[in-house]
Amino acid sequence: MIFFATVVALILGVMLVIAIINALVFPRLQLPTPNETNAFNQQAGVSVLIPARNEGTIIGGTVQALLAQHYPNFEIIMLDDHSTDNTRLMAETAARGDSRLRVLAGAPLPVGWLGKNWACHQLAAAARHDILIFTDADVTWGPQALSALIQMLHHTQADLLTVWPTQITLTWGERLVVPLMALAILGYLPVPLVHNGPWPSAAAGSGQCMVFRRAAYLQCGGHQAVRNQIVEDTQLAQRIKASGLRLRLADGAALLHCRMYEGWPAVLLGYAKNILAGHGNSILLLLLSTLFHVTIFVLPWLWLVIGFVGLGRTGWPLWPLLLCLLGVSLRGLTAICTRQRPLDALFLPISVLLMTRIALQAIWWQLRDGGPRWKDRKLLQ
Repeated sequence: MIFFATVVALILGVMLVIAIINALVFPRLQLPTPNETNAFNQQAGVSVLIPARNEGTIIGGTVQALLAQHYPNFEIIMLDDHSTDNTRLMAETAARGDSRLRVLAGAPLPVGWLGKNWACHQLAAAARHDILIFTDADVTWGPQALSALIQMLHHTQADLLTVWPTQITLTWGERLVVPLMALAILGYLPVPLVHNGPWPSAAAGSGQCMVFRRAAYLQCGGHQAVRNQIVEDTQLAQRIKASGLRLRLADGAALLHCRMYEGWPAVLLGYAKNILAGHGNSILLLLLSTLFHVTIFVLPWLWLVIGFVGLGRTGWPLWPLLLCLLGVSLRGLTAICTRQRPLDALFLPISVLLMTRIALQAIWWQLRDGGPRWKDRKLLQ
């Protein structure tokens, strides 16, 4: 057991060090100063591009928030991807005739394309400006968010700036699972390596907000190059680096926020849609990853419980206490960095078990149907 504890402690220690480094250096959006805002008046215009399918309940608020941006020179293009609800009507009603919004009707989905990637490809072709911002319909924009994005794009000279909005988590299913996205980014991927290393594999992307310079978007192949990829955001980030272009990551710092999924059923289906693709569509790799996380985040808690049951014979269970403390510290730190609830870190074993359930759902879909479904579509044809 001492060997097991030593190995797990080393793993968690390395992850905690990476998270501490990222906590210190991970870029965060900042409100622009008046002088900087005036300077942006001379910048190229911005095209905000929104693929939308059956988003009638939320798209109106998204459009209103975007039209209220302080940035002076932008257009919004929403593509209605064959919605069966009132998505288009709600978007146009929210705009109240504002000419900055255009709504496109999506063309039929070609063979070999995923729906979102095809929608984004059409949006890019329709955009008038040289800065392309792909954002999801459920992302909410603070009034100065667009200015903050362009400020960071200008300061970093990025060819692709990808931003993780602050996640809104209300139900327990959301609270216990959604923040693990931040743990994966901050605990596994040192941002200095992403920004300065030459390896395309050291990259990540957030499809909730991706800011491209048009020339870079075309040079890396755009969505056409990732037309059949479920995790197209990370694939695009990798292609940017492979093309010798400049990738930068940032945290939305509450200027951008998003409620990805509402309740556990939506969390289960949403994460199961992506998790296998995030493991290279390898069931074996996903099973090994799941076993790894159960080993380092769940087994120490079982050891701790067993240790307390036998406390009178063995003394204080110091090793499992240390391992549990390391895991909770890692989860808590990443929660603080991304404006989540740090006390939810105490439920880390439950979070990992829920992710295990998600992994099993993804494997079941793959074995039974050949892949996941999303919004009434089978993603992999």
